Amino acid sequence: MAPQSITEAALSGLRGELTGDAIAPGDPGYDEARAVFNGMIDRRPAVIAQCETGPDVAKAIRFGRENDLEIAVRGGGHSVAGMALTDGGIVVDLRRMHTVVVDPTVRAARIGGGATMSHLDRATQPHHLATTGGRASTTGVGGFTLGGGSGWLERKFGLACDNLIAVELVTADGETVHADADENPELFWALHGGGGNFGVATAITLRLHDLPAMSIVMLMFPPEAGPEVLRTYRDFVESAPDEVGGGVLYLTGPPEPFVPERLVGKLLCTLLVTYAGPEAEARDVSEPLMKLGHQAEVIMELPYAELQCMLDDPPGMRNYWSAEYLAGLSDEALDVFCARASTMPVPSGSQHILFPMGGAVASTPDDYPVPWRTAPWAVHPFGIWDDPSDDERAKQWVKAVRSDVAPWSIGATYLNFIGHEGQERVVAAFGEGNYKRLAAVKAEFDPENVFRLNHNIRPAS
Repeated sequence: MAPQSITEAALSGLRGELTGDAIAPGDPGYDEARAVFNGMIDRRPAVIAQCETGPDVAKAIRFGRENDLEIAVRGGGHSVAGMALTDGGIVVDLRRMHTVVVDPTVRAARIGGGATMSHLDRATQPHHLATTGGRASTTGVGGFTLGGGSGWLERKFGLACDNLIAVELVTADGETVHADADENPELFWALHGGGGNFGVATAITLRLHDLPAMSIVMLMFPPEAGPEVLRTYRDFVESAPDEVGGGVLYLTGPPEPFVPERLVGKLLCTLLVTYAGPEAEARDVSEPLMKLGHQAEVIMELPYAELQCMLDDPPGMRNYWSAEYLAGLSDEALDVFCARASTMPVPSGSQHILFPMGGAVASTPDDYPVPWRTAPWAVHPFGIWDDPSDDERAKQWVKAVRSDVAPWSIGATYLNFIGHEGQERVVAAFGEGNYKRLAAVKAEFDPENVFRLNHNIRPAS
């Protein structure tokens, strides 16, 4: 039975209007349809509109508003705070809208609003083309890009939003608008980091780049080697070409053939170099790191689409993440980062991550509302575990990491990396000037704050 807030007649009417389906509590597949990546999220929408077209999206939005339902928008469902779901409201589910059309001549891809990174990467791979994507293949392209978009290729090709060409958006009143550099330019600016605040992106167009080869160098060390490894890595990155991405990750040794049995289930300091080029070049550029005495290694050339799914975590695990972007990485900051690794939940899927920024991320000339791009380093405590009894311990570890590195933080942060951390954190993420400008765009396209299940930008009064 549908909840009392929605009449059977209204629900039947929605089902009759949609090309896709509308699922309510009690319907077959309801629990599967409401499951998201973070297993800690357990919300029960009144209805899930499984949209197949832009008009479906518009009808679902209008239905939600006419029935006074809170509206959530689901693409990949990777929001750590579960923003893709609502209790008792309507979910505009885009997952059936995952078509990717690649134009290799102009090097661009038009991507459905529900496509994941895997959909995009598998479509571009045959053309030896790529663009900056998330670090997991199940991440939704739309939310990732509109939130800024940080990934392995960012030092070479810039953030995902830097490669944004156009967006098709359904607004809060159910109207479809197009945004690019010439049409609705202020909205287009806001979509470079402002996320889903302004409407539902039913399609986005991204610029693609030539990527004939991709390689990785992954070196594993005991955790006590971390300070030496990070000092060498810090100096390495300062002079590394933009083709180099990657990071340093403390993690639990996985049960893989390349990991010695004695290290499986143990805390490891793992150095990952991603390289936009062939294996021979990756080996040459990584030579200073190969002398550090690693205990296990993976060095290989592989398709970019395969790299994107190498570190995928299984859905349904419990998640809590955050991030801080640093003005620099002094020896003191480095030592503090390494020391905190000893308190992370082990064994678990959690990762204590340090990403290098720079390259095209910092050099791209624009005024987009992503001020965190100026930071040379990012710290990303990524808590992921299975046992509910570990909830508090994992959350406290993530919060402790943030507190540890706060003296070096620039204040602004990549909102896709965090959950609900308060409105002040959202304002700081954009900077006050950018936030005011974003709030003005919000007031034009969503004056009643219909799309508020996000890192919310409140409409200017």
